[in-house]
Amino acid sequence: MANPHESHDPKPSYTRDDLILSSQGGYFGAGNAQLPAPPMLMMDRITELTLDGGEFGKGRAVAELAITPGLWFFACHFRGDPVMPGCLGLDAMWQLLGFWLGWSGSPGKGRAIGGEVRFHGDITPKTHLVRYELNVRQVRRGHTAMGVANGRLFADDLCVYVASDLRVAMIRSDI
Repeated sequence: MANPHESHDPKPSYTRDDLILSSQGGYFGAGNAQLPAPPMLMMDRITELTLDGGEFGKGRAVAELAITPGLWFFACHFRGDPVMPGCLGLDAMWQLLGFWLGWSGSPGKGRAIGGEVRFHGDITPKTHLVRYELNVRQVRRGHTAMGVANGRLFADDLCVYVASDLRVAMIRSDI
C-alpha cells in the first residue's frame, strides 16, 4: 500500500475540484482514503487542515457546504417540511476526519466506527452555509490507523450539532 504522501503533497485547504478528484480514488495513492462522490459528498471545500491545531493540539479540520433549496435531500426529507437529514451532517464530519487521516499520512480507506451527536437545530433551504469544525483528540498510527475527534456543525454561524468521540479507522487491504 502506498504512503499517502508519496502521491500527494498536503495543502492547508482544498477546493471542490480537489474533493471531486479525491472521490475518484487514488488521490492519496492506490488503496488509500477517498471521499464519496456527489451527491453523498457533503462538503464543497476544506478551508483548514492542521496537524497541531485545535482544542487538543493534535489537529483541526474545517469544511463548508453551500446550501441551496435544490439540494437532493430537501425534496424527500420531509415533503412539506424540508430539512437536511441529521445523519448527513454526521457523515460529513466522518468524511472530513477520514480525509484528515489520509492527508496526514495514514494509509488505508476510511470507515466510520463510532461517535455521538446531539442536535440543537435544523438545516433548512433557508440556510446559506454549513460549516463543519473538527478538533482531533487522538490519533493512532500503525497497522490500523484511527482518528478520534470532537466536532461541531454550524448553520449560518449557529451551532446546531455537537459531536463527540467521532471515530474513523483506516482499513488496509494489504494486511
